[in-house]
Amino acid sequence: MSRRVVITGMGAITPIGLNVRDFFEAVKEGKHGFGPITKFDSAEYKCHVAAEVKDFDPKSYMDPKAARRMELFCQYAVAAAKEAIEDSGLSMEKEDPYRIGCSIGSGIGSLQAVERECDKLANRGPSRVNPLLVPLMISNMAAGNVSICFGLKGKSLNVVTACATGTHSVGEAFRSIQYGDADVMIAGGTESSITPIGVAGFCALTALSGVEDPDRCSLPFDKNRSGFVMGEGAGILVLEELTHALLRGAHIYAEVTGYGCTSDAYHITSPAEDGMGAAKAMLAAVADAGIRPEDITYINAHGTGTHHNDLFETRAIKQAFGEHAKNIHINSTKSMIGHLLGAAGAIELITCVKEMEEGFIHKTLGYSTPDEEIDLDYCRETYREEIPYALSNSLGFGGHNASILIGQYR
Repeated sequence: MSRRVVITGMGAITPIGLNVRDFFEAVKEGKHGFGPITKFDSAEYKCHVAAEVKDFDPKSYMDPKAARRMELFCQYAVAAAKEAIEDSGLSMEKEDPYRIGCSIGSGIGSLQAVERECDKLANRGPSRVNPLLVPLMISNMAAGNVSICFGLKGKSLNVVTACATGTHSVGEAFRSIQYGDADVMIAGGTESSITPIGVAGFCALTALSGVEDPDRCSLPFDKNRSGFVMGEGAGILVLEELTHALLRGAHIYAEVTGYGCTSDAYHITSPAEDGMGAAKAMLAAVADAGIRPEDITYINAHGTGTHHNDLFETRAIKQAFGEHAKNIHINSTKSMIGHLLGAAGAIELITCVKEMEEGFIHKTLGYSTPDEEIDLDYCRETYREEIPYALSNSLGFGGHNASILIGQYR
C-alpha cells in the first residue's frame, strides 16, 4: 500500500516576487515580469526582452561566504528552499535527517560559469581556469547545496529533463515518499540562464519571441504568439508523508494524488504532432489518483507561446479528455513570468496550490485572439470557483512529458 503525500511548505523566487505571497499577489493582480534584458548587452540579438528576477540579494538568505561558492541558480534554490522549510514549520533538530531528502533539478546549471571560464581559457590559458569550475557549473549542485545548507541527509536527486525538470523533480519526490524511501522531500526546480550564450542559443533555434513590447511578448495560446520569453528563478515545495505531517501538526496545503510521465520518442525539440505522448502522461496522472478524467476542471498548461507547443498541447488535452476538454479551464503562468525552463513546473505547481487554496484561477495574460484549432477555454478572464483537482503539465526538449495532479486534502 503506497503512502499518502501532502504539501506542507512552499518557497519561490520569481520575476514578479521574491516569495510565494508576493508572487501570487502579483499573479492575482495580472502583473507580468517582462522587460528589457539588463544582464548583458542584447543589442545584436534578435531577442531583447526577458523576465529577470529583480532585487535578489543572496546575503538575505544565506551566509555570504557560502553564497560566493554558489552560482546564481544554486542561490535561487537555497533561497526558495529556506522559505519553503520555514513555511512548513519543519525543525531539523527534531527529525531524523536520513529520512529527509532532496529532489531539486536544473535544466542547464550555470551557463555563467561556462562563459566566464571559457573566456579565461581562450585569452589567458588553461592554468587560469577556476579550480571550482566543475562544482560551480554542474546542475546537481542545486540539490547538493540545499542539502548541505539544511542538513538533508536522505535521498538526494537531480532530475534533468529540460523544461519538464521541475515537474519530474516533484514527481520523483512524491514517489520516494509514497514507497518509503523518505518521510519528507524538499523538491522543485531552479534556473538562471539569461546569459549571452543562453539567449543566443534559443534565438538560433527560433524559439524566443522577438517582440519588444513587454505587454505583448508572451502570448500563450493566442493566434499572435511568437515564441517564449526566457525567465528565471526557483520554486521549492516541501512534500511530506501524511501521518508524519499530522503528528507534528503541520499545515497541509494540498495532497499530491497523481503523477504521469511519458516520452514522445519523436523529435529533439518538437512535441509529437498528435499530442498523444502528453495525453498519455495526463491520463496516467489521473489514473494514479484513482479519479475519472471528467473530475478534472482545471489545467495549468505548459503553454510556452511557441507555435508548436500550444497547438500540440491543445491536441493532447483533446486526446486525453475528449468532449470534456471544452469544460476545462486552461491557463499559462508563463504569460506572466515567462519560461523558467527547469524551474517552470515547480513554480506552476505552487501556482496551482495557491489557486486551489483561494478558489481562484488566473487569466492567461495577453490572450485575446483565438487560433482556429486552438479552441479551448484558455482563461481570457479570471475565474472564482472551487478547484477539487489541479493538473500541471510540463513538456521538455527530447520528448519528455510530465503531469502532476494535486487535490484538496480531505
